[in-house]
Amino acid sequence: MKRAGIVAAARSWIGTPYRHQASLKGAGCDCLGLVRGVWRDCVGPEPEAAPAYSPDWAETSGGDLLLAAARRHLVEIAPGAARGGDVLVFRMAAGVPAKHCGIATDEDGVVHAYWGRSVVETRLVPWWQRRIVAAFRFPCVEG
Repeated sequence: MKRAGIVAAARSWIGTPYRHQASLKGAGCDCLGLVRGVWRDCVGPEPEAAPAYSPDWAETSGGDLLLAAARRHLVEIAPGAARGGDVLVFRMAAGVPAKHCGIATDEDGVVHAYWGRSVVETRLVPWWQRRIVAAFRFPCVEG
């Protein structure tokens, strides 16, 4: 799949309301649900079922579960090499597990499910850039 197709798939989720643990375009999703939905659109069936998780799962789990799952199913790349269609993973504070993700649209944009709002496309302003901890390519990406 071409990167433009992944970006288009991610953008097709814009406006989907934020719903914790959901992954249904137009009805609701969280940040992981958005990436899961784009995976289904671009790669195929999900490789594993997402376990139940609470909104504070990262603070209480004691592990970097989101990063571990990304490393199992996506191709890790250097964060500085991320391009449109790549998955960005964010650590919201030093010393805590990564708990947010989105899909890059270009060198300064990201589509992500925003807590309390909906899926939006925002600029990767310095506040977000400082929090990128890892980047990944979908396994189906061409070039």
